[in-house]
Order: sequence, then C-alpha cells, then structure tokens
Amino acid sequence: MENFVVSARKYRPQNFNTVVGQSHITTTLKNAILNNHLAHAFLFCGPRGVGKTTCARILAKTINCTQITKEGEACNSCESCVSFEKGGSLNIHELDAASNNSVDDIRTLVEQVRFAPQAGKYKVYIVDEVHMLSTSAFNAFLKTLEEPPPYAIFILATTEKHKILPTILSRCQIFDFRRINANDTVAHLEEIIGKEHIKAEKNALQLIAQKSEGCMRDALSILDKIVSFSNGELTYANTLEHLNILDEAYFFKLLDYLVKQDLTNAMLLYDEINQKGFEGDMVLYGLASFIRNLLVCKDAASAKLLESIEGWREQYISTAADISTPYLVSALNLLNEAEIQFKMARNKRLHVEMALIKLNFLQQAIELSMEDNQLVKKKLVEAHYPIRLKKILPLSTISVNQEAKLIIETPTTAAKITKAPVTANTSTSVIPAPASKVEASPNTNEGNKKNLLAVLQKKYGEKYEIEEVIESLPLSMEPLRKCWEDYTHYLETALKHSAAGTFKFAVLSIEDETHFTITVPALTAQKFVEQERMNLLEKIWDHFHNRAIQFNILVAVGEKEDVPLHLSLNSKQKYERMAAQYPLIAELKTKLNLEVYF
Repeated sequence: MENFVVSARKYRPQNFNTVVGQSHITTTLKNAILNNHLAHAFLFCGPRGVGKTTCARILAKTINCTQITKEGEACNSCESCVSFEKGGSLNIHELDAASNNSVDDIRTLVEQVRFAPQAGKYKVYIVDEVHMLSTSAFNAFLKTLEEPPPYAIFILATTEKHKILPTILSRCQIFDFRRINANDTVAHLEEIIGKEHIKAEKNALQLIAQKSEGCMRDALSILDKIVSFSNGELTYANTLEHLNILDEAYFFKLLDYLVKQDLTNAMLLYDEINQKGFEGDMVLYGLASFIRNLLVCKDAASAKLLESIEGWREQYISTAADISTPYLVSALNLLNEAEIQFKMARNKRLHVEMALIKLNFLQQAIELSMEDNQLVKKKLVEAHYPIRLKKILPLSTISVNQEAKLIIETPTTAAKITKAPVTANTSTSVIPAPASKVEASPNTNEGNKKNLLAVLQKKYGEKYEIEEVIESLPLSMEPLRKCWEDYTHYLETALKHSAAGTFKFAVLSIEDETHFTITVPALTAQKFVEQERMNLLEKIWDHFHNRAIQFNILVAVGEKEDVPLHLSLNSKQKYERMAAQYPLIAELKTKLNLEVYF
C-alpha cells in the first residue's frame, strides 16, 4: 500500500507564484533576485502555518538556480533545482533552533560558513524557530551574521519576533508574514479537492477556513481529518459535527426567544446546547460574535466585515434590520462583561443563565430610557455635587393593619402604600416596583436637551409623589458660627464643661466650599474636639444640606503646654528617679543581683 502524505506536505508550494496570501513578500523577493539586490540575512516572522519556511526554501532554491526565469522563478529542471527537490543539495542547510539552541551548535554552524560552496553560487543557512536560541548562542552568532562571507546567506524564521535580541533584528532584513484570509484559503482548498477528486460543499470549506483562523497548514490538516471522517464527501453537517462548532442556527433561534422575552424556551435551548457538550464560555463567546455580526450588518457599508460563511449572510442582514441598534450595543456590552467575569464565577452554568435572563429583559430597560424612538442619555455635569442621601425610616414607624395594608408614618407627613394581596389565580406580570418618593433635582431640562431622569418623570410622574431635593448651601462664616454656638450650648446642657470651654476658645476659618479649619490652643483641646467630631458634623450637615463638609483641627503654636512629670519620663528615667529618692531600691537590686529591663 502506498504511504499516505498529508496535504500540507504534498501540496507545499514549489515556487513563489504558488504561495498563498503573501504576494507582498513574494513580489519583493522576486524583484530582489532579478535586480541582484539580495541581503545577506533575512528574518521571516509571522503566525504559524502561513508560509515562512516554505518561502525560505523557495528563496534558497531560486538563488542557486542556473536558469532563473524572467519572472524571478526557479526553473525546477537544472541540476541545482533537481538536487534540491531530492533533498541532496549541499548548498542549503536547515537548522532547527528549537532542538539545537546551544552555543556549541551555533559555533559548529559558524565553522561551516568558512567553506565556500563546491557547486552553485550561494550557501544558504535556514534557521527555523530562531527565537529558541539562548542568549549566549545569539551573542556567538552576532559577528558572523553582521559580516558573513559574500557567498553565505542566512534566513531566520520565527513566530515570536519579540523574543529576538534587538542586535539580531538590526542585522536582518525583516519580512512580516500575515494571516491568510478566508477567501484565499477556500480557493486553495477548492484547488486541492479538485486534484484529489473529493466532493465538498463550499459552505463546508468556508467553515474549515473560519476554523483555521488564517493558518493554511491548520486548514489542510482539518481537511485531511474530515475527508477521512466523511469518507471523501464533505458536507456542512458532517464538517460542523467533526469540528464541534456551535451552529449559528442556535444563535438565531436564541435571539428570537430573547427578543420576544420567551425566557422559558431560551433557558431550554441553552440546556440543549449544554447537553451537547458546549461549555458556558463558548456559548458567551459565540453569542457575542453573533451579536457583533448583526451589528456590522446594520449598515451596508460595514456588512463586508461580517465574519461568517456565505450561507448565513442574507439571514444576518434580514435579522439585523428587525432589531434596534441600542439593543445590540447593550447586549454586546453585557455579554462582554459576562465573558470577562466567567472565570471568577464558581457556578458557571448559573453565570451564563443570569446573562441570558438579563438579555431577556434588556428590551424593557431600553424602552424606559427611550423617547420619540431616541435613546436618552444620562445627564453629564461639569461640577461635583455633594452626596445626597435619603433618610431611612425607623422600624418603629412601620406597621401593618388588618386590611393587609402597609402604613408608613413620618413625623411630618403620613404616606400610605397599599399592596394588594396575591391570590393563586392571579397571573404574574413584570411591572415597575412602586416607591413612595422619587427624589429629583430641579432644572432637569436645559433648552431642548432632555436627560434620562426628565423622561422618566414625564412617563411615570403621575404614579409617584415627587419631592424636590433641597440644594446644598455654601459654607459661610455666619451660619457656621451659629451652628458652633448651638453645639457649644448643647455641650453645656450635657454637663460637658471641659469640651464646652474648648469650643468657646476655638477659632474657625473657612478654607473652601466644603472645608473649614478649627484652631485650638493645646493638644488636650484637640482631643476634646475629636471626641465630638461625628455629632458636630451631623449638625453641620443638616444645617447646610451638604454631607461633603469636613474640617481639620490645628494646634496653635504658643507657650509649651505643662505636662505632668510622670507622663514625660520613660521607664529608665522613672527607675533612676526612684533610686535617687529611695536608695534602698538600688541596694536591693545589688544584693539580689537583679537585672532591670527597660
């Protein structure tokens, strides 16, 4: 039986014209050969499986060809080309740097460079995966790479250009290979299946090209596997099954359920997807890509950015026309957040289900912020305002009467919120939760511009009692001094005479709209003020309606404060003072041979 050769080797390009998707590089190399402008060192870098080693071999064969064509291609018939095809050329040396990355390996290569070629014009050294060389090996290679003999040419290939030393990069002519686009991959696969007499649907080939992500070697490997799996007949269904790809039909069906707010069927569909072995992150990633494709199909100019096979194109365009752009953008943002947080979630399935629940009710949230079919944004302010908080009612003011009505009483007003009892036959529906008061700042409309709060007031203002938030007052000296005197009187009433005396002699000064300074004469006075800080701030916040107000305490520089002697001495000084006053203590220490640790 004849040995099987994989397609990646069997159909490896033999000249520049057959290299797929790298015309910007092959054209440059052919012109350099025809004009005799060859560099002494080349660096081919780019993703895996895009033709770096193939181009290196074609270049090595072509420059040693004795009958180069007018297009800059090798003739494939001269002695040099024939020996190269048979693998017997003595002028071309390949080194795998992944397994030969030591200094000794590079020194051996450098010693070989000294010998001129016996036949042919150039000796070509191809070093694959050059980024695997050690730093010492790179340094041993520097001098030879900078000034090689005129007959030596080095071709370095790597997938990780950033790992190569800058001193190596500066000595090479760099060529950046790019990923092969899907159309070029499909065209190449069609050429191969034509030669192999294989039946294949174009949708299946497009699916292979999409899965290979621009790598031709991966595409050919996938093709070989599916040919064996399907016994030579590639269809969209068996290709989808073999590659374990989540079909876009699921996403179209899931989106239809979410838009109709059919949460039950959406959850059942996700369960079906999960039962087929698709993990939650794959579902989130696939759904986000699907929403992205719908978003680019909203405009005919951006429809060319669609990343899908041609069979779904019309359905993408028709579905995108029926869904609003705000919904797609919000859904994409939600899925992106869910995908980022997926790794931190302990219950992966619940995390994905929560994302689907949010998507199910996303349309309602968007409708709340829409007016005249336009999305209203939140109002942006230039200045920073203090925090406004709503007081929480104490539990003692809440009671339930016999009619199952919740009664909330406040000192000034009494507001009642009734809640109808729920029976077993009552049908459930999603309604906005009631609230007793909605705080809104004035002047929500400026000219013709409307913010989100203004739209909500217009739609639902009749259902709620709206209370205007009291604007904060600027910090000024007279009201501040009045608060200070009232709190001083409170301290006297509470029999805190020391603190009250400190407050009487303190000096106030305003720094800005939300900060003032209290100057006291001594450290003890500072402690008295610190003890009253929170109670004092509460009174000032209530007076100015501004919880951003804060103060600093400064101690005035004056006469030195009298400190008791026992507080100013350390342990050693206290012992020495006691020993001086009572000599028996020192005598006792000496007789008992005691050690004093300070």
